[in-house]
Amino acid sequence: MISFENVGMRYGMGGEILRDISFSLDRGEFRFLVGPSGAGKTSLLRLLYLAHRPSRGLINFLGEDISLLNRKQHAKLRRRIGVVFQDFRLLDHLSAFENVALPLMIGGAKRKQVASHVEELLSWVGLSDRIHARPPTLSGGEKQRVAIARAVINKPDLLLADEPTGNVDPRMAERIMGLFEELNKIGTTTIIATHDHDLVKQMRHPILALERGALRDDRRSLGA
Repeated sequence: MISFENVGMRYGMGGEILRDISFSLDRGEFRFLVGPSGAGKTSLLRLLYLAHRPSRGLINFLGEDISLLNRKQHAKLRRRIGVVFQDFRLLDHLSAFENVALPLMIGGAKRKQVASHVEELLSWVGLSDRIHARPPTLSGGEKQRVAIARAVINKPDLLLADEPTGNVDPRMAERIMGLFEELNKIGTTTIIATHDHDLVKQMRHPILALERGALRDDRRSLGA
């Protein structure tokens, strides 16, 4: 489903942030992305959700060489990826409902279907009483849950999450990770970037471990 071959990445004319990254993921795999601050986790996520092109190497996603895609093909492929950003990236002028509904609306879903799915998912993440609230009135944890609901509403082929449990209490963190695992069981390839080694050890999924821009080990589990 995803393969990286000797991928390097730099911003502008600077030095490489990532170098010689090679790994592959089959459909339905679940990996944690770990590494110290500055190791390159956010840069690798940017490559994975097609927000940045590599400076060298080959990235193949869902059978497509991304270097060969035109703008329309690129945009179509990105719609198959759900992303939970660390800074949420919600639209402040839209309600929680409208933010979560965006992927379905862009995909052409019927209004009745949109309403049913969005209300159900917002209820599941504990926000049924905040459905009409706009992001400026939400707490950090509430914004995070809206962002997660938006990322998973379309049952994406690939789900990427950057510290998705960082602003919620342990009980909600457990529910969120349970949701990710349920999506993974139906075939969504899942990559979670986290500093929470206890979470990684508890769930015992394989890891992608970055250190100074290089992949240290892409199969070992911290719980092993």
